[in-house]
Amino acid sequence: MRLLQCGIMRTLLAREASKCNGREEYCGRSYSNVTFVGSHDSPFVGKLPQHNQNIDITAQLDMGIRFLQAQTHRSILDDKVLELCHTSCLLEDAGKLESFLNTVKNWLDSNPDEVVTILLTNGDSLDIGKFGDAFSGSGIDKYAFVPSSNPLSIDDWPTLGDLISSGKRLVVFLDYGADTSSVKYILDEFKYYFETPYDVTDASFSDCSIDRPSGASADGRMYIVNHFLDVNIFGADVPDRGAADHTNAATGKGSIGAQASECAALYKHTPNVILADFVDKGEVIKAQDQLNGF
Repeated sequence: MRLLQCGIMRTLLAREASKCNGREEYCGRSYSNVTFVGSHDSPFVGKLPQHNQNIDITAQLDMGIRFLQAQTHRSILDDKVLELCHTSCLLEDAGKLESFLNTVKNWLDSNPDEVVTILLTNGDSLDIGKFGDAFSGSGIDKYAFVPSSNPLSIDDWPTLGDLISSGKRLVVFLDYGADTSSVKYILDEFKYYFETPYDVTDASFSDCSIDRPSGASADGRMYIVNHFLDVNIFGADVPDRGAADHTNAATGKGSIGAQASECAALYKHTPNVILADFVDKGEVIKAQDQLNGF
């Protein structure tokens, strides 16, 4: 019995000393006190004008991205199925939401000391049950965090270490249509965050105003900075792939660091999330480290 107790104690101590999202320091930090550089439109990978990323979901996670944003729409072939579609499934269809979730689950299975966040949009205002079906169908729901109260106060979020030790290492948000009385782990994004303007074509990224939710107060909310640059081509805004190295720089005019500093001065705390296109370009992980004090 004594040997068993010693073994359990060694296991617990090893868990306490392990790294969380790659750093020991994160283990003691609350989720709401960590800055994540996130992948905007993470599943839309390729070289066409509508694509936002160069590398697939697993590669994004492997490089250090821990916040994945994606658009969902009703499948044009089966209205019971949720697809990852860019604006319209006729424009860009990256496959089933369930397949995307299965990819993330497989990565979480192989990386037990990591916390990942998924932010989904509900472009067709679909019932929350369809989202729940996709999560349960993939099996990733076993990792999903359920807050002790809803909404959880910004000061009451668990640490990354707590999330990891509990096994609830996936945090999920939905922009519209969340109903925690039905699917308790899919949280209402705008009860927790506000966002700065998106579809920005000004490379200086000088605007930190609250765009969504309309009329919201910054008090008590985390916030998302939309730091991805578009360029207007024949009347349509598309991702500015050619500017990605500059847009995703850690420092300098128009950089991740510059906009984060401007927003932090306005809201008195560092952004919680900075969404970026083409995360393999520039210095997104360096910027993330710097914003977290490393």
